[in-house]
Amino acid sequence: MLAPEQQLRWRLREISKDWPRYGFRRAWALLQQEGWKVNRKRVQRIWREEGLRVPAYAPKRRRVGESTVPAQRLRAERPNHVWALDFLFDATSDGRPLKVLTMCDEFTRESIGRRLGRSITADDVVAVLDEAIRQRGAPTFIRCDNGPELVAAAIKDWCRFAGTGTLYIEPGSPWQNPFVESFNGKARDELFAREIFDSVFEARVLYDDWCDVYNRLRPHSSLGYMPPAVFAAALINPEPLLRVDH
Repeated sequence: MLAPEQQLRWRLREISKDWPRYGFRRAWALLQQEGWKVNRKRVQRIWREEGLRVPAYAPKRRRVGESTVPAQRLRAERPNHVWALDFLFDATSDGRPLKVLTMCDEFTRESIGRRLGRSITADDVVAVLDEAIRQRGAPTFIRCDNGPELVAAAIKDWCRFAGTGTLYIEPGSPWQNPFVESFNGKARDELFAREIFDSVFEARVLYDDWCDVYNRLRPHSSLGYMPPAVFAAALINPEPLLRVDH
């Protein structure tokens, strides 16, 4: 059995471990509550001898998502292999914010999901993903940054149930999500930098129209100047594409 002095030292180490922001005064108060007969100066002396000082605050750390594989090393090899997600920000004419969810298939470059509103939550992102799955099936991976909407438990649960892996880019590294960044640049240049929106409804309609034109009509340079939806259809049935070439 430990001697009383050793028992006291052991107990103070346990208090420091359980309550790392407590100093010797609070440790002494806890001992009093537990029935220890010890004065504060003795607790202070042992506290110092044991090196049980309150540590300095460590810098706050942002919560980050865990990738299934390193995000920067995986490239899409087929449709539905990787879906990329990101956000755009704008405002209506009264200065109130607009938030825009963008989502594309990295292989076909198609816009496969969208949402525009004053705010977008993790549950909103899940709803967009669910709608895309109903139309296209589940992706092998989703690629996104570490925004709070994208590392939330709702997204992790969705990925687990869908059997989808995660590719979280490193904080502050948008170049690791190049395909959706390219899509965002086109949306800014061709729509959001050119239009003044007086309401969320107006912005939503114009954004939906632009995405439809982007998919069906807009020539895409990296796809041999085919629109993304035409390129995706040619992967399924290449014969019409061959007749066009001849």
